Amino acid sequence: MWIALAISVLAMVAIVALRYLAASGIFALATAKVRPGFYVGLEPQMRREVAWSMLSAVIYGIPAGIMAWGWHNHGWTRIYTDFADFPLWYLPLSVFAYLFAHDTWFYWTHRLMHVPRWFKLAHAVHHASRPPTAWAAMSFHPIEALTGAIVIPALVFFIPIHIGMLMVVLTIMTVMGVTNHMGWEMFPRWLVHSRVGNWVITASHHQVHHEAYTCNYGLYFRFWDRLCKTDRGLSSK
Repeated sequence: MWIALAISVLAMVAIVALRYLAASGIFALATAKVRPGFYVGLEPQMRREVAWSMLSAVIYGIPAGIMAWGWHNHGWTRIYTDFADFPLWYLPLSVFAYLFAHDTWFYWTHRLMHVPRWFKLAHAVHHASRPPTAWAAMSFHPIEALTGAIVIPALVFFIPIHIGMLMVVLTIMTVMGVTNHMGWEMFPRWLVHSRVGNWVITASHHQVHHEAYTCNYGLYFRFWDRLCKTDRGLSSK
């Protein structure tokens, strides 16, 4: 039992680390190609971002490994593999439910991290990236990493989701986490300023948070920022 659990945890730590390195590496290369010299002079910062992110990968991998072990060996979770278990219309709904729940948790814990005491203790690590780069998405103090690591593993015990849709959620989480920290907007202006774009967070929205600190706390959506009047628009970068 304990050996299987340890193998599951180690496997998930490796998967999270490799996923981060692959995603951040791809968009760092894209930055070098599209905006040559954009990260020049930030090499020491990027090395720190990778180091903190590798520690975060361990912290993210532990609850993920426990969740995977519980699902595979004991059926503890609400993850399902047969498309017939739920109506097909539930597939996109489950993805949205996970993203919205994650976004809600992130918004409020992120605001908590900006309380001076918590900022100094933990969140200052993330904001030491000035400006953020494609490597900064998981550059967290262990305390902050723990608040992010428990969300998806906790949700699978309560909200049914197909294993394929869970992969979609994790892909969106990874890609948005990286692209929102690149320091420049990869999406066309017409899309960012469209009806959909006005409710979805991209780099130009999150960049303002890294510049002003007291606004734009969301992860995927601008819903909570708008409701709580912490939305401050977009960066011109």
